[in-house]
Amino acid sequence: MFDRLLLALDDSPAGEVATLFATALARRTNASVHVLHVNERLVGGNGVTLRTRLESTELVSAAVRQLAEAGVRAAGSVCVSTYRGVPQRIVATALDRSADAIVLGSTRHRRLARVFSPQVRERTTRLTALPVLTAPSPLKVTSPPRAAEWTDDLGQTLDSLLK
Repeated sequence: MFDRLLLALDDSPAGEVATLFATALARRTNASVHVLHVNERLVGGNGVTLRTRLESTELVSAAVRQLAEAGVRAAGSVCVSTYRGVPQRIVATALDRSADAIVLGSTRHRRLARVFSPQVRERTTRLTALPVLTAPSPLKVTSPPRAAEWTDDLGQTLDSLLK
């Protein structure tokens, strides 16, 4: 089905889920993965980026290491772009790497300077004929208001997981 995947990554919890999703998909299809991080240039920052070069490189290296430990062939790269140029950089890299699909993370709410914002996902999808796969949203586990009143085993188990 897929031989080469492009994983566009940011440092949000959605990026962690997208990495796990890409790992599982690559293992199932025996695909290789190219990890890409687009470091955003801050508006009016005179060339200043959201993350340092070292932070960006470490983010990609950690994802490549995680994929390799799972037995997936992986490589990675970092590039710089403005927020509005992120989708074009993702699509251009996917084409340069002959990717069969693009994997992005999912978040419900847009945050400034996040690859996984709805606008970036939507614009990336519009710019390419490749499948754009959106990993599931990260789960948010919260404690119910009356958790302290639970006395059954399920309640105790949930309480231990939430600590």
